Amino acid sequence: MTILGAIRAVADAPRSGDGPVDWNGAAAASKATVSPGSIELTPAEREGYATDIREARDRVREVTGLGFDLPETVEVQHRHHWIDANIATFRRVMEPLAELETDAFGIARTTNTGSMAVMLSFLANNVLGQYDPLLLADGAEQGPPGDRNGDDHALYFVHPNIERVAASLEVEPERFRRWIAFHEVTHAAEFGAAPWLSEHLESRMESAVGDLSEGSLNRDAIGELDTVMTSVEGYAELVMDRAFDGEYEDLRAKLEARRSGQGPLTKLVRRLLGLGMKRRQYERGKAFFDAVADARSVAAAGVVWSEPDLLPTDEELDNPERWLARVPA
Repeated sequence: MTILGAIRAVADAPRSGDGPVDWNGAAAASKATVSPGSIELTPAEREGYATDIREARDRVREVTGLGFDLPETVEVQHRHHWIDANIATFRRVMEPLAELETDAFGIARTTNTGSMAVMLSFLANNVLGQYDPLLLADGAEQGPPGDRNGDDHALYFVHPNIERVAASLEVEPERFRRWIAFHEVTHAAEFGAAPWLSEHLESRMESAVGDLSEGSLNRDAIGELDTVMTSVEGYAELVMDRAFDGEYEDLRAKLEARRSGQGPLTKLVRRLLGLGMKRRQYERGKAFFDAVADARSVAAAGVVWSEPDLLPTDEELDNPERWLARVPA
């Protein structure tokens, strides 16, 4: 889907609101260009998801020593479900931008909406699993899919994408699904063990987006967001190495080869969405937590989730010995 194609789809979509993005239009346009895929699971597949998630929880608890529970909301989704679940999050995060003026003819709004539709389409076709802390969401405002009854986080698996990518990588879908389950449950462990983490991210996100709505760029808030997410992704990589019941370097290598073999347009979209930065977060964060775990233990590395002051600073991420000197064993 191109931005031009998205704009055409937006023009045909039902209009809503008067902010810089027509969210109903973005959702409708993205769904119009993305096949939902099937979630008609066999009994074995349904049981496989349940078993993988449950055993990942038990194994991550054992390896990390963290006390956490799985989200009440655990969903096997198709791509349109994923769009519904995430467009509410995008809308909440960008709410401070709603006061920005658009041009009199709505051209900027149409372009913004088309760009958002492109992003949603790309992500809906590529996301495999997602731990969603439902940032900036009150219990009564968490939106589709379904009533979450005040639950403050959720776990999603986009089954059609998992099936498609497993086939393209020529790996067993059951093993690939289990790997995705372990990774997302690790994120659930981080946020479950650190009740303060969602609010910590929210405050920095609100500062960054709020300043952007006033025409300035809050580099400090953006830098703090990057530092925290580097810790989140790096710790997940550490735990995956120690908790997953099997070798998975071949899976990681095949995924990286698949990304490097993508066309220039796909690479551009990935760059615009910051997905290359996420790879850097994985590598930088994992190097930090490997050093901490080797010096102490995996359980000792998990102390970062005890309170915000124990998170590594940007400087400490590249110099873990300084964090080890600052934080007592």
